[in-house]
Amino acid sequence: MKRLLTIACFFALCSANAQQVPQFSQYLRNQYLVNPAAAGVYDFVDVTIGGRLQWLGFDDAPKTSYLYISSPLSNTPKTRYNPGLRISSGPVRNPEIRTGKLKHALGGQVIADQYGAFRQLRASVTYALHLPLSRNYNLSFGTSLGLSNRSFLADRAQTLNMMTGAAYVDNTYDNFVANTGAQNTMDVGAGLYLYSDNMFFGISADQLTKDFVKFGNVETTFDPNMHFQGTAGVKIPLSQNLTLMPAVLAKYTDAAPLSIEGSVLFEYKEWLWIGASFRNEDAVVAMAGLNISERFKFGYSYDFNISRVQNFSSGGHELVLGLMIGR
Repeated sequence: MKRLLTIACFFALCSANAQQVPQFSQYLRNQYLVNPAAAGVYDFVDVTIGGRLQWLGFDDAPKTSYLYISSPLSNTPKTRYNPGLRISSGPVRNPEIRTGKLKHALGGQVIADQYGAFRQLRASVTYALHLPLSRNYNLSFGTSLGLSNRSFLADRAQTLNMMTGAAYVDNTYDNFVANTGAQNTMDVGAGLYLYSDNMFFGISADQLTKDFVKFGNVETTFDPNMHFQGTAGVKIPLSQNLTLMPAVLAKYTDAAPLSIEGSVLFEYKEWLWIGASFRNEDAVVAMAGLNISERFKFGYSYDFNISRVQNFSSGGHELVLGLMIGR
């Protein structure tokens, strides 16, 4: 059954303030998307592209696509690693995460987000400073600076003005329907990230600035809600080749209740992983992926909606492909 765009716009408008920042199901494998301080954590150049489709069954349902690059500024020789050589079930060490030394990192992101008649294109650059707290722990400080292009496509929406008639003039409504222009706003984010080769804890904030936009003939202040996110996880050995990573992602903004997402990830020999997440009052997520070779990675997840949207939607997909240079 074909869903009307007006339904999708209704849900999008109801959550516009609460979800100005895109949501990602595979955050555990792509933490740079939720925290600028995670740029350069891995000791190689990470180039990743991904796409996310939500609310399958709606016309013009939310879609997100992204490309990011993250790299430490280091020429440290890499140690070849064969996970099959592990002979101990002690603490799991990730050989691609190096701690105990000062390092700098750069990153960049391009994220395209659309829902109904609304479009947003964001490009940002990131700098992160990784400070050694000890031989096994680093603390990273990261900041991002970006520009967002936001637009409304009136021809993609169905609008209804109940107050009609020749004697009635509604300038706000007329400007809304007539407006198809785009507005540019600045985005600033910051984060902290404490990590070792078998655990992490991070906090970040996004949309820290206000800006001015012109809608129709009226200029107004664009004051996006700041979004705060926290992540934590630990890698636990289950056998010589199998590890378990329980993790949590907490998200908060003034415009919405606290969101908690709990995840578990099983990883086999550092190349094959499967997992699941529960996002309170939103979705249950199943996901899997693998490192196709030393250079390429792949991930897929499916969201099973458990919110009111489940009556109209069959879920959502997220697909991630990555290139690991210098691994």
